[in-house]
Amino acid sequence: MYRSLVLPLVLASFTAGATAPAPPAPRPDSKAIQGEVPKTSEERLEVPPPPFSEGIFPCSGCHESMKPNRTRRTLVDFHDDIVLKHDAEHRWCLDCHDADDRDSLHLASGERVSFEESYRLCGQCHGEKLRDWKAGIHGRRTGDWNGHKKYLLCAHCHNPHQPHFKPLAPKAAPLPPVRPGQKRGTTR
Repeated sequence: MYRSLVLPLVLASFTAGATAPAPPAPRPDSKAIQGEVPKTSEERLEVPPPPFSEGIFPCSGCHESMKPNRTRRTLVDFHDDIVLKHDAEHRWCLDCHDADDRDSLHLASGERVSFEESYRLCGQCHGEKLRDWKAGIHGRRTGDWNGHKKYLLCAHCHNPHQPHFKPLAPKAAPLPPVRPGQKRGTTR
């Protein structure tokens, strides 16, 4: 049985030409024909809204009338409560936040991304964590294993300005269950 299935496949691979078939011609309504650049192939994942500070978002509410100041500096007016402990020697606000559209972030390529797609921004430096997050190993994902899924963003668990968790104090081990008629602390 096995040979009867495999042999035709092997013969077909030897008898097929050395060249692969030509890709299908684009449809007349194709974006390539219309001169549009195709969007990124990055899939958009379903996430709840980011955990914005109350009254802070949209950022354009305050920044709309302000000229962007791209100079790296310590903030002293409004955002002085933010302490950057996320590669602070090499990073600054506008490395992630878009200077021209304050309601967006931007990737290293300059492509703007929404706060709902902030995982793409984080994944530029933390690729292993992004891979694990998409697979459901890191972070929180709900839904069907082979179907619809919802993810929590990095910012739901990590402060993007100070992403390391503070050390946790160890808790006492749980007590074993007590059987009916048994007193706690006895083995019988």
